[in-house]
Amino acid sequence: MSRHASTSSKPEPTSKPAASRASTARHVVISDEEHQLPYSKGLMASSIMATGLAPARAFHVAECIEDRLQERRASTITRAELVELARQTLVDEVGERYADSFVSWQVINRVETPLIILIGGATGVGKSTIATQLAARIGITRIIPTDAIREVMRSMLRDDLLPSLHASSFDEPRTRVPPPPDADPVVIAYREQSSAVAVGIRALVKRAVAEGTDLVIEGAHVVPGLFDPKEYDEAVLVPFVVTIDDAELHRSHFMQRGRESHRGTNRYLRSFDNIRKIQQYVKSLAMEHDTPIVASYNLDATLSQVIDLVVSAAVQAAEPTLRSN
Repeated sequence: MSRHASTSSKPEPTSKPAASRASTARHVVISDEEHQLPYSKGLMASSIMATGLAPARAFHVAECIEDRLQERRASTITRAELVELARQTLVDEVGERYADSFVSWQVINRVETPLIILIGGATGVGKSTIATQLAARIGITRIIPTDAIREVMRSMLRDDLLPSLHASSFDEPRTRVPPPPDADPVVIAYREQSSAVAVGIRALVKRAVAEGTDLVIEGAHVVPGLFDPKEYDEAVLVPFVVTIDDAELHRSHFMQRGRESHRGTNRYLRSFDNIRKIQQYVKSLAMEHDTPIVASYNLDATLSQVIDLVVSAAVQAAEPTLRSN
């Protein structure tokens, strides 16, 4: 029950022990599916996670659904009946917000339109973590960082042809021609590099659309204004920008990164003012082009907001198709 296949404050009810549940459970078959497979807690939990519910809580709800199936004492259930049972269980266990989101995803899954998610933002705001968690929850298997695209492109273009491509987005500016006196050289170099990488991003998006494949692209080179969602009317394109308004919280992300990976912190901290300058520029472009801005301060809250954006965009895109069916 995946796309192509913060938790409630309400106290969690006590579940039956696993051994007791396993010894008494009967298989309940979904009767109107092609292979008439039995209900699966794992698949249901994965589907519920697409609402933004945390994994442990989603599995708990899936167990509650199984308990209610057993109480019905019927050996079969239709897909529509199972969705309604899941919706009501979600209302009772975690609230209507998650129940409504679950039903919306069932609607979306009926439309075979590729979902393309573009996550932009300055270095160190948490784009990679958000992309990984989001993809896992909504069942997308392809995640491409724009740094990988840049790496391929700079192996094909010499330093003297496009110097900005051979430096990090926040490094000291390197451009083909000197920027105008009244322009910020950091922003000019960042814009030049992002415009070059955007060529590769657009190619990947077009390929995903042609193949009907869901895709997440994340990175500092996803810049509002370089992509027109109207160009991709055969896909659901969901762009957004991640920001951290608190400078000290942003700085702490680099300290954490240094502790958890082989990447040091010094080069990021030396260029921190440039990174903040790029964030302000990207944020201004997002406001100019009506691109959603997501504040990154708590992962669960951020994921919940992002999933709401994706669901809203997908439901809006699915409405014409569903009306015609």
